[in-house]
Amino acid sequence: MADANRRSILIADDEPLARERIRRLVEALPGYEVCGEAADGEEVLAKIAQQAPDILLLDIRMPGMDGMEAAERIATLEAPPAIIFCTAYDHYAIQAFGVHAVAYLLKPVRREALADGLKRAGRVNRVQLQALAEKGAGPDEQIAVRTHRGTELIDIRGILYCEADQKYVTIHHVRGETVTDYTLKELENTYPQHLLRIHRHTLVGVRFIQAMLRGTDGQNVIDLTDNHGRLPVSRRHTASVRQWLNEHRPG
Repeated sequence: MADANRRSILIADDEPLARERIRRLVEALPGYEVCGEAADGEEVLAKIAQQAPDILLLDIRMPGMDGMEAAERIATLEAPPAIIFCTAYDHYAIQAFGVHAVAYLLKPVRREALADGLKRAGRVNRVQLQALAEKGAGPDEQIAVRTHRGTELIDIRGILYCEADQKYVTIHHVRGETVTDYTLKELENTYPQHLLRIHRHTLVGVRFIQAMLRGTDGQNVIDLTDNHGRLPVSRRHTASVRQWLNEHRPG
């Protein structure tokens, strides 16, 4: 009988040794339990119907129905599990956009990478996943970020802000933080409808802009929605930010 305090995990891989290794990694982490295993896509769908797992650890290259086709079918379910791909191939990351995977881990999967992926999956409940599927987020609204954990998929509309620090940029999003080697300029040019420059070191996600306020010290700041904090606006970018607010102000 499953422990209600633990998140249930289904492991799908055609190689028994790979499933066993993933199982050992999961069982070494508190708060999770393996509810079943599958060796191909058809078995994955059957086990999801039987077990209703919270999270699916899914290989891609499997006989018969492969992991990507299975994921496409899972994405149409009323209450799909969160999907984390575990694969030896990094070139499927773009295809993973359409099935709303929360993480993309490269084999051999490390314990730290798995723990991080499971943590991010835990921040996205089934209702949120269903809502994301209904919105139909496409490849142009997600970004694949290579990290030491593998390739992470981030919904562009979930980005709070991007902050440059020396040669790296940290993307702060609703699921946490991700360090990337993308530059702010690359992100700004690629996603101008989603990210607005407010400082030499900062882009803000336009969906989370509530207002531009002037602090007691005279510094303009962007007030983010839902108590996500405030970000300084540089003097150089104040005019362009104010223009953006005027153009996008409701009514």
